[in-house]
Amino acid sequence: MLKNIQKPNRLTDRAISVITISNQEKQEILEELNVKKRIEKALNLISREIQRIKLGEEIQSEVHDEITKTQREYYLREQMKAIKKELGEDEGSVETKELEDKLKAAKMPEDAEKVAMKELDRLSRIPTQSPEYNVSRTYIEWLSDLPWSESTDDRIDLKEAMKILDDDHYGLDKVKERIIEYLAVRNLKQKKDPDGRVRGPILCFGGPPGVGKTSLGKSIARAMGREFVRLSLGGVRDEAEIRGHRRTYIGALPGRIIQSIKKAGTNNPVFMLDEIDKLGADFRGDPSSALLEVLDPEQNHSFSDHYLEVDFDLSNVMFISTANYQDAIPPALRDRMEILEFTGYIEDEKVQIAKRHILPKQVKENGLTKEQVTFDAGSVKELIRSYTREAGVRNLEREIANVLRKVARELVEEETKKTKITKAKVGEYLGAPRFHSELAERTTKPGVVTGLAWTAAGGDILFVESTKMKGKGRLTLTGQLGDVMKESATAGLTFVRSHAEEFGLDPDFNENTDIHIHVPAGAIPKDGPSAGVSMVTSLVSLLSGIPVKEKVAMTGEITLRGNVLPIGGVKEKVTAAHRSGIKEVILPDHNRKDLEDVPKHVAKDLTFHFAKEINDVLKVAVAGVLKTGKKSNKPK
Repeated sequence: MLKNIQKPNRLTDRAISVITISNQEKQEILEELNVKKRIEKALNLISREIQRIKLGEEIQSEVHDEITKTQREYYLREQMKAIKKELGEDEGSVETKELEDKLKAAKMPEDAEKVAMKELDRLSRIPTQSPEYNVSRTYIEWLSDLPWSESTDDRIDLKEAMKILDDDHYGLDKVKERIIEYLAVRNLKQKKDPDGRVRGPILCFGGPPGVGKTSLGKSIARAMGREFVRLSLGGVRDEAEIRGHRRTYIGALPGRIIQSIKKAGTNNPVFMLDEIDKLGADFRGDPSSALLEVLDPEQNHSFSDHYLEVDFDLSNVMFISTANYQDAIPPALRDRMEILEFTGYIEDEKVQIAKRHILPKQVKENGLTKEQVTFDAGSVKELIRSYTREAGVRNLEREIANVLRKVARELVEEETKKTKITKAKVGEYLGAPRFHSELAERTTKPGVVTGLAWTAAGGDILFVESTKMKGKGRLTLTGQLGDVMKESATAGLTFVRSHAEEFGLDPDFNENTDIHIHVPAGAIPKDGPSAGVSMVTSLVSLLSGIPVKEKVAMTGEITLRGNVLPIGGVKEKVTAAHRSGIKEVILPDHNRKDLEDVPKHVAKDLTFHFAKEINDVLKVAVAGVLKTGKKSNKPK
């Protein structure tokens, strides 16, 4: 058709009309009157169209080849499946047979086995290329991998178990005794009924950081001959972390309880739930509520994970939880656990721990030998007293490591052969002491009393100072005192006012006198009722003008009737008094039994007085005040 066209203009128009171009480009061709330019524009457009057509053909060819290849591979794969099926070597059948063997070897309970076999039958009918196939196979693998019937035998030799505990940890006698008692009970029960169930105890180690709670859990597992697994609960806020996700979710897995049991490889490990007091809760659920079933001996024999949807027996597991603050544990959860208190180490215990455990470990870790460096007794005590203030030994270990690094540097740079660490050397390596022990030297000024305090870092002495000035009976309290301590001061002042004549004081002293009570150090918050007797004694001493007896410390809660109530932390408080040079300690009479926990070498250096009422305290601390007063008319 184009051959019959002789005029260039018409040929150009005809050629342009059969290619795909925009209307604007067509308009430009029509508006071009110069024949040569018109033909050039047309040729450019035609060349572009030819390139587009060629590119489209290439792409279509490649797609066709790829489809052909895919179809060929699919056809061959289907042929291979058919051949394997005829030979009895089907991939799905082989995998199903392997899973069936694993399920039988797992020796799971009858109910769990029924669920597993039902899922296995379902798996055999699912095409292997289906996404559901992998979900089902993963579920069956989890069921088959759990240690349904795998248990370790507990150590029978109680002496050997105690030796392991003593080798790993110094002190902590009550906790060790509890573990040995459990082993003894299990031993007796197994002799009478080898197939009987012995429930594992559910313990909670409560105490300040660094006292050995987590490491003792490992030692308990070693002493019992069991596996040890640890689950940190700090910051856990999702209930699914405990119970797992349901299988309808993509990427679902069992909870961390079941995961840890699988990791242990036995159904009776020592399972440590670390930092249980730091569990959180949000819109995803409350993990502490999910733990109620885990830690309840009446329920945990049939723990149900959302992913597994079958019961798993946790009753053989020995659960041990740790917490720094027991009050932060939800009451329902705390009620299910046996609380064992870790009260912190006294100075002598820290010295022994340093010598037996920390020094050998740090000497080795810093590339030294015991022949190259030695510590005398004074150097370790200096580290404890002047460079650490804690209930545990973590900071002590850091300071010892700090000293040993400097020793290692000296050995390399100066080529010395041996270094002995003395008290002076400690100061040279670590600089000025960071902490100063409060000396119990009392001044002759009335109104100053030495009390005893108990903190997360252990025991310490606490000074209560009071002074008076002209005024209208106002009471001022300073020293960052908490509400309970402020109420103790108010109650103490009320008691002194109501018994002013008995103590030989002006009954109307409050009408023209302001009183200020201060408890150093002012930057440290303080609270608790145990400073009540100290505040009453301080007020009586101040108002009577009689100084408190030197080197006497006291603790106890006071009531408006003058009764002295029991307090806590006796071991730590008495040890702090001994360390500070106190010679006499006044305690509530109800705390007499708590002296059994005080180390004998500490108790023998102190004189103890036990008070049922405040007069018993004043007879010792401000002896002259009762002689000057009138007979008490206090109601019985």
